Parts: sequence; structure tokens; C-alpha cells
Amino acid sequence: MVAFCLTAEINAQQTNASDSTMLRKIYSEALTNGKSYSWLDHLSNKIGGRLSGSSNAQKAVEYTKAQLEELGLDKVWLQPVMVPKWTRGTPEYAYVSTSTGGTKNVNICALGGSIATKKGGLKARVVEVSSFEELEELGEEIIKGKIVFYNRPMQADLISTFSAYGGCVNQRYSGAQEAAKYGAAGVIVRSMNLRLDDLPHTGSMSYGNIKPKDRIPAAAISTNDAEYLSSALALDPSLEFYYTMSCQQFPDAQSYNVIGEITGSEFPNEIIIVGGHLDSWDLGDGAHDDGAGVVQSMEVLRLFKESGIQPKRTLRVVLFMNEENGLRGARKYAQVAQQKNERHVFALESDAGGFTPRGFSFDCDKDNFVQIQSWKPLFKPYLIHYFEQGGSGADVGPLKGENVVLAGLRPDSQRYFDHHHAANDTFEHVNKRELELGAATMTSLVYLMDTYGIVKSPQKTKIKG
Repeated sequence: MVAFCLTAEINAQQTNASDSTMLRKIYSEALTNGKSYSWLDHLSNKIGGRLSGSSNAQKAVEYTKAQLEELGLDKVWLQPVMVPKWTRGTPEYAYVSTSTGGTKNVNICALGGSIATKKGGLKARVVEVSSFEELEELGEEIIKGKIVFYNRPMQADLISTFSAYGGCVNQRYSGAQEAAKYGAAGVIVRSMNLRLDDLPHTGSMSYGNIKPKDRIPAAAISTNDAEYLSSALALDPSLEFYYTMSCQQFPDAQSYNVIGEITGSEFPNEIIIVGGHLDSWDLGDGAHDDGAGVVQSMEVLRLFKESGIQPKRTLRVVLFMNEENGLRGARKYAQVAQQKNERHVFALESDAGGFTPRGFSFDCDKDNFVQIQSWKPLFKPYLIHYFEQGGSGADVGPLKGENVVLAGLRPDSQRYFDHHHAANDTFEHVNKRELELGAATMTSLVYLMDTYGIVKSPQKTKIKG
């Protein structure tokens, strides 16, 4: 018995040493010969913002497919998906008009999916609220014919900026839908941004079941101008706000998920995927959201090949289309996987920016999380310490099911919302080394998941009656 325990301990130490050596090789290759930064340079600076259904989105499809083909993968293909097509039109314009005749221009942008203002724009008095409950308390008598100004900021004392974002994003997504119920003429929403600056941040919104004739225009206002508007309203409640937007919704357009694959050597029917979303908003070039995740995911497969790792399980990169305003790509991928009876065992998403990686969050059961935590010492030399159970990512979410582990890369998030959905989400704000560290960190986790597999739940026995 003692001999058996000693043998098991020696084997575990040898395995750990082998894994440590492989991780070192992966990080070395990523940091000295990485491709992610040059790929991102092209996506950002040669193509630019990639709204679903746009010509730039199609260029991104063609570019990433060509790069995956150059890697010599076993298979590269496009998965058709119909996506919404919305355009911003000419730049938005807005100003505040005081009762004394003074005016001040302010920075706004249309929310994705909003209707345009009527020709000549919209001008009305403003009602400031911080919640839907406050909106309901005011009611139609006060709201009707006015512009509702949602001014609930992100909670600055939350260390998790994604928690702060989650605490106020409903006013952006559902604000117009709720305000329209009380006869509001339009909606202005404080940008989802912890920093005070002049950049409005766009993002998706929904009208729910509101009929087209009753829909109202919705725009984001920069945090600096939200502060100004709130202060001005306190001094002059009768001031008016003017804005004009020319955005337009078109019929759905043909687009694609881009997929590349290395076939597994031992368990080809067990599929591991890594991915990010290829589409982005149009104000910047989508470098952090989610160009970084796209190129990091592509780099995972390149690092496997360059490091001489033949995966046991089929390794697939999926570049999803239409995460920002519909999740059509994610749903299509999951639908096709189900139709083909494909067996996914692990799915990792990068969609939190290209900043310094801190670790991962996992959507999995206790047994799998215990195994994953046993790998934590392997990441310690790279200052990767965050291994927590929680969410994964929007695009891998539809794959959730029994015996599937979902995960999300978690970079340092403190600067992410300075750029999220804004005009400064651009290539120069991505650090090359941070981006490459993230790609190596993802590759290392995928390597370990492929090497050891997932802990499968016991099969439930059916009782015959």
C-alpha cells in the first residue's frame, strides 16, 4: 500500500513537471513569436468597426478565414447565419437649451437598434430619473411628451466593474421600452462608463413589444454631459433638450460564423472550442470588444501547432457573428451542434478586453471545479490567480448542458469600460504583451482540459416501471 502511494505521488509530480514545461513553452512562443497583435492590427486599422450586416463585417469574415487557412488547420469553414442590420447614419447632434436662451452642445450617440428622430430632430423638456421604479412613480401625467433622462451611474465602489455595469445596463437596454409606456417623446441614457469624459458609449437596446408607431428615439450621453445636464436641471427644471439622429433598421442580412478545427487524435468526437465575437460597434474599431478575443482565440490553435501539441480532442476556434445586438451567431452554432449531435465538453470565451489576464470564471459542477483548481499552481508563475465559479460568456452560453464545462477569460477589468462601445475602443489602447499573455493563458487552460478531460457526471439510471 505504501509503495502504491509513493508511485502515485511520483507519477503526479512527473505529470505536474511535464505540464509546467509545456506551459512554459506555450508562454514563450506567444511572447516571442505571437501573431495575435498583427492580426488585431489588421482587423482594427485595415478593416475597422464591424457592425453586423455591414461590409466591414464581411471583410472581417474573409480575412480571418484566410488567416486560419494559412495556419494549416484540418478544416476551416463558414457557417451561414442571418443577422440584423442597423446603421447609424450621419453623426448625431444635440444641445441643451436653457430658459434664459443659452445653449450648450453635448455629446450623444444613438443606441444600437434605435429609431431615428423625426426630420428636424426632437426638442422637449427633460425628466431625470434613476430607475424604472421612479419612472413608474412619476407616471404618464409628468412623463408624457418629455425626454426621459436616465442618470444612474455605474457603482464606483464595486471592485468588479462588470458587476457595476450589470447594475445599471437595464436603463440602456430597456429604457426606451419603459419610457414609451408613459408617453415619453424620447430617451437619453447616461453612458455605461466609470470615467468622466466626453465620449458617449453606445450599446444594444430593445423596444420589447412596443409597436413601431409608438417607438421613441434613444441615445447615450457622455458622462461629463450627463453630470452637466443633471446640474443644469437642478437650476432650471424647464430647460429643453434637442437631438437629431438618422439611424435606420434594414432587413436581416446574410453573414457567417468563422470556424477552424484541429481533429482530435484520440477522442475526435469530443469537441473543445475557444472563441470571441467578430462583430463590433461602429464608433471605434472594436479592438478590445472583441477584436482581442477573436485574435486570442485564433492564436490558441496556432500555439498548439507551433508547440507541437497534437490535441486528443477536437479543438475548434469559433469566431461568432452578432454578439453585440442579437447573439444570432451563438444560437446558430449551438443549433447546428445539436442537429449534428456534436458532443462539446469544454468552451472558453474571451470577451472582456485585451488587458492583463487574471484568470478565469467557470460555469461547471463541483467535481470539475475541484479538478480545475488543482491546476492553479501551474499558473502561479504567470500571476494568474483568479479561478472562480460563475459565468462564462454570452456566445458559449447556448452550449450549456450536462457534461459541458464553460469558461470565460477574466482580464483586469478596471479600464475596460473606459473603452467599451465608445470611439476610443481602438488598436492603440491594446498593449501587445498583455494581449499575448491572454492568448497564452487561454492556450494553457485548453491544453490542460484536453490532456485530462472533464469529470463526467454519473449517468442517471432510468427506473423501469
